[in-house]
Amino acid sequence: MSYLEQLFSLEGKLAVITGGSRGLGRGMAEALLGAGAEVILVSVDERRLQSTERELSSEGLKATSYRCDLQSVDEIERLCDFVQQEHGRVDILVNAAGVTSGWNEVLEYPDEAWEKTLKINLEAPFRLCRGMAQLMTEGGGSIINITSLAAERGVPDPAYSAAKGGVKSMTRSLAVSLGKYNIRVNNIGPGYIRTDMTNLSWSDPELRERRRQSTILKRWGQPSDLAGTVVLLASDAASYITGQDFYVDGGWLVNFD
Repeated sequence: MSYLEQLFSLEGKLAVITGGSRGLGRGMAEALLGAGAEVILVSVDERRLQSTERELSSEGLKATSYRCDLQSVDEIERLCDFVQQEHGRVDILVNAAGVTSGWNEVLEYPDEAWEKTLKINLEAPFRLCRGMAQLMTEGGGSIINITSLAAERGVPDPAYSAAKGGVKSMTRSLAVSLGKYNIRVNNIGPGYIRTDMTNLSWSDPELRERRRQSTILKRWGQPSDLAGTVVLLASDAASYITGQDFYVDGGWLVNFD
């Protein structure tokens, strides 16, 4: 194995990825598996988890799955306990699970939508960072959180924007706190990626084209576009990178056209 191959190799590493049964999470899970990591897929949807396991297996990629409702503090604690009991450590955590509220009218915004969005998008990532970091203190590790363009620009979903802005700031704080354990913490911020979460934009031809034109590269992204970034941040190639934001957005944020 060459020096560069060693830098990016994840052989012998254990990764836990939430939202791993579909969308961005699945795409990043495939990338980590392809780089040699052992991967535990986490999702609330057990049927989809099992289906994803089978599909990955047919591609020669072996993952295991764990059902967890990220709105439940108890279930998050049980997930951390499971990883500790079964493996004794974890090397990589990717907090990819996320939801949007489905609401954009502030005057009618329901408390339930606010609470669910914050629980899944902000509170759960913190609890997982805290729990999994305890399993990284001896050997170090990499935590990768998923922020959003909504952390940078105004979008009409206050709960989602607040959660993703919180994740962005939380990541910097955790990077400072966990650096002494050689635990690196970074953000990936996807742009307009073709997943279930972007169906509203994709299904409207006018909105779909507007999103495409808003990027410098003039195309929508695919989950596979995050593969290189997640492998980089998980690997020794990023051993001197922490507390940073990596936007994979086709140039959307810097485009003032």
